[in-house]
Amino acid sequence: MKKYRPIEHTADIGLVAYGRDLGECFSNAAWGLFSCITDLRRVRPEEVREVRVEAGDTEALLVDWLNELLFLFDSEGFLGRRFDVVEIGDGRLRARVWGERLDPERHRTRIAVKATTYHQLQVVQRDGWRARVIFDV
Repeated sequence: MKKYRPIEHTADIGLVAYGRDLGECFSNAAWGLFSCITDLRRVRPEEVREVRVEAGDTEALLVDWLNELLFLFDSEGFLGRRFDVVEIGDGRLRARVWGERLDPERHRTRIAVKATTYHQLQVVQRDGWRARVIFDV
């Protein structure tokens, strides 16, 4: 199963993430997000961050999860490479994220992602899980 596929959007950038379960789908959405930002093959899983988010429904949980990862990037320069969702359900997500801080000599930034949006947002269970998300760039 592929992790994600990019989708075209007129002004922004989007993706559809896949997973056998909801946690894998959210992990793959995070992988897709950071793949928009840089080449993840150059990111080393040297540091770990614990991420916890809560939201009213599954779609809002996905937005909050991805925006929390963007906050880590914006505030610390932290690039995620490995995303292990440890707990997901009842409006809560807890995950461990491995990666490293941005090193301009090794990491070329591709796109400046500002935020995860609710535009055309969708999380559905159909032969596994699928999440559609658009990023404001």
